[in-house]
Amino acid sequence: MKAAMAGVQVSPVNMEERRALGIRAGDTVRVHQKIQDKGKTRIQIFEGTVLARKHGDEPGATFTVRKVSSGIGVEKIYPLYSPLIDKLEIVRRSKVRKAKLYYIREKVAREVKRQMRRMNLVSLSTESEAEAAVRVAAEEEAAKAAEAAAAPEVIEEVVATAEEATKEEVKS
Repeated sequence: MKAAMAGVQVSPVNMEERRALGIRAGDTVRVHQKIQDKGKTRIQIFEGTVLARKHGDEPGATFTVRKVSSGIGVEKIYPLYSPLIDKLEIVRRSKVRKAKLYYIREKVAREVKRQMRRMNLVSLSTESEAEAAVRVAAEEEAAKAAEAAAAPEVIEEVVATAEEATKEEVKS
């Protein structure tokens, strides 16, 4: 049976080349995927971290890629030998101790919750009632002092404008 399969091409993809890439968990990859839109084919790039690689090097092998887009985690599972994948690039390799990095999903959620908790604590600890009362009293005293200091000048301006108005009425 192997002799009969020797000349048969199973996939239009160069399987040896994809196998030689050696994609593994922790790698940051850029997947160039062919997308059909209204009869046209375009290339869409999806860059993220490989969470898992399943089924080894067999024809059904898959890998899961995760990225954060606009604050939302997006995961895609790609068949390794899919003809819809135009190109696979390994951007960065990371050393990880696990074969499956599913814990990253919960890790991100924990970090967001921690940040939200910090934001709530900061907004709650702005000012106590006693401090607010002292601040309001100080502002009122400052306003009264400003009025008292400006009062003689205001009175003089009002008197001057009234005198000018009466002079103009006398002239006419």
